[in-house]
Amino acid sequence: MFDKITEKMLSAVQKPGRYTGGEQGAVVKDKSSVDIRYAFCFPDTYEIGMSHLGLKIIYGLVNDRDDAACERVFAPWIDMEEQLKKYDVPLFTLESMDPVRDFDMVGFTLQYEMSYTNMLNMLSLSKIPLRASERESLTPMIVAGGPCVCNSEPVADFVDLCMLGEGEEVTNDLIDLLKEHKKKGSAKAEFLREAAKIDGIYVPSLYDVEYNDDGTVKSITAKDGAPSVVKKRIVSDLDSAYFPASTIVPSIEVVHDRTTTEIFRGCIRGCRFCQAGFLYRPIRDKSPEVIDRQCRAISDSSGYDEISLCSLSASDYSRMRELIERLISWTDDEKINVALPSLRADNFPKELMEKLAGVRRSSLTFAPEAGTQRLRDAINKNVTEEEVLHTARQSFEGGWNAVKLYFMIGLPTETEEDVKGIAHLAQKVVDEFYKNPDKPKGKSVTVSVSTASFVPKPFTPFQWEPQNSKAMIEEKQELLRNEITTRKVSLSCHNSELSRLEAVFARGDRRLGKVLETAFKKGCRFDGWDDMFRYDLWQEAFDECSVSMDFYANRAREYDEVLPWDHIDYGVSKSFLIRESEKARNSEASPNCREKCMGCTADKLNGGVCDARCKTVD
Repeated sequence: MFDKITEKMLSAVQKPGRYTGGEQGAVVKDKSSVDIRYAFCFPDTYEIGMSHLGLKIIYGLVNDRDDAACERVFAPWIDMEEQLKKYDVPLFTLESMDPVRDFDMVGFTLQYEMSYTNMLNMLSLSKIPLRASERESLTPMIVAGGPCVCNSEPVADFVDLCMLGEGEEVTNDLIDLLKEHKKKGSAKAEFLREAAKIDGIYVPSLYDVEYNDDGTVKSITAKDGAPSVVKKRIVSDLDSAYFPASTIVPSIEVVHDRTTTEIFRGCIRGCRFCQAGFLYRPIRDKSPEVIDRQCRAISDSSGYDEISLCSLSASDYSRMRELIERLISWTDDEKINVALPSLRADNFPKELMEKLAGVRRSSLTFAPEAGTQRLRDAINKNVTEEEVLHTARQSFEGGWNAVKLYFMIGLPTETEEDVKGIAHLAQKVVDEFYKNPDKPKGKSVTVSVSTASFVPKPFTPFQWEPQNSKAMIEEKQELLRNEITTRKVSLSCHNSELSRLEAVFARGDRRLGKVLETAFKKGCRFDGWDDMFRYDLWQEAFDECSVSMDFYANRAREYDEVLPWDHIDYGVSKSFLIRESEKARNSEASPNCREKCMGCTADKLNGGVCDARCKTVD
């Protein structure tokens, strides 16, 4: 495992625990006893990657197989990158410390567009050719998954295949096929043609893209037997889906230092800006009995004192009261905190707040997203100002004195009054604290306002909308700063230049591959980190490649334009997205899925079943 060179490298970095492995719960297998070795690559630091539930699920799933082994790889920080280059050591996994290039499958989870340069850097440090066309052998097979592969065209030059949708079942199918072709000694091209026949597998090299004179996509044509449209893969029954009974306990502090259990997939709300709310449809619940059992098992095996109930909107879980009753019955005695992220202001019951407050108080987070009701209707954020204030009131009565509010700037149809409304709503939340006759003595209130810039994303009703220009976003941020008149409200604004690039790659096509590679070679990496982001280098890359950022980020699309991801099917129909887009332009809200089915058609991927148990569509 460790040799003198490795020890020298680790002694020269700030956080050697990122690279040593050996944590409680880690699985180390004899490589001679397995047929397929899978290097799971998270293109960000150990602290971020080890907080990701998807990594833990796939890691456990693969290692539960007798014929396969999964090992972890994280993006090395700059100090470790320098050491790898200094000693000419290829990037290695944490479990065996073997070079990544020696593995049969190298999988990247793409959670964020601004991690793309990290993927290229990890391939480069592994001494694996960047472009798929330069890799002739069957292995290592470079695969990608995660939400960003719903439009994987910007990275199409670098990956051999993509796993669309949910990975629990398709991962096993892919390993089975690779094992078969590895034994047969198949050529890479033969394997890829067969892989394309698996539901949920997209092979970019099996599709030709033509462009119009104006730069828009003219056509996307499948070849060599690949399907004309590739459908995402879903898991129908979450109760029987794989979930690890134990987890790795990180050796250093990570972003979310706790155990996490998923409670349901999908979202009933239909917020028109939210890609995840559409990508993870249809709605599928997990039963309280199964959640409780999984929480107990992971808590017992890990020793964590906090359980996070994971979903897109935790308080929309249909059996939340029953679940909390079950969990509190044993977590209270064992002093284990139950965390509910992603709460909504319109359905957070006081009884739940009181039960959770009995364990540990911390700040509560809510996302009104817009400062006025007109704009909240336009984006389909079905929360009223009174509901926000009522929830704040309950929070303060329950003993909380800190509230976090999340908003977006640059949303379609937004006006100056909408921007000012963010400050006004935050002030009203502050006022609610001081109206409480039982407020804690000697304590003041803190309302933290965070604003992100709107980024139009594929498979949302806003996928056709232009992003505000950099100048427009910064003007609105300054307007908001000037509108806040109390120190009780703090404001943080997302980097507008970073949001611009995110919009470019979110809706980009294959022509961005050369820009991405150019930016990487100029030194771009860890672009999501403020102290690492180099917008000037990105501008140089776009200029040298004669590619316009405005074309991708700031251009409105017509409904009949061929989009780079039109050959990918995530279940939600384009006609539904167009209907929702038109409603947004009229500031008209739609009911949530439990109130009325709006006919998104995502249930077709689950045999017509959607656990929202919605009413019949008109």
